[in-house]
Amino acid sequence: MKNIKLAVSLLICLGTTVNAQEQPPQLLTRAAHCLAVMNFLPSSRVTRLSFGYLLDEKSYPGDKVIYLVNYAAPARSDGLVFAVFLTEHDGRQDFNIQNNASFVLPKDESYGVSFVDPPLGGTWTQEHLASAIKRIEKRTRFTISVKDLLAPDPSIRCESYTDLQN
Repeated sequence: MKNIKLAVSLLICLGTTVNAQEQPPQLLTRAAHCLAVMNFLPSSRVTRLSFGYLLDEKSYPGDKVIYLVNYAAPARSDGLVFAVFLTEHDGRQDFNIQNNASFVLPKDESYGVSFVDPPLGGTWTQEHLASAIKRIEKRTRFTISVKDLLAPDPSIRCESYTDLQN
């Protein structure tokens, strides 16, 4: 009887640990914050959003790019992908949203990424975004509260290709 109680307790502890949500990295949260405040995320009544990300320091020599995926739902493989360039200026991180697209990943992995709303920039850009999406799919997904995304963050600056040029 003691062994059964011990086994049940152990299973409960393991189940709790497995289901515990890993905290999203600050880099992801800040980039997603910029997507939210710059109105790149679709409006909805959901209170939590599902994201994946990848930091790329090789595709654009001398630049850091964060690829973010905002999934349509936590268990789905479709959504929006964004390319956000990261720089630092005057002690603040600058997040510059440079591209975005809607995508769908077919259930049969032998097919590539299908862009519902293709990105600007042609084949090269599509290939880089598709590659990033496939790599992000293999990584941890993070859930972030919409309320947290909209909270002001004075340590960062958000920009995008849609900003008016002076």
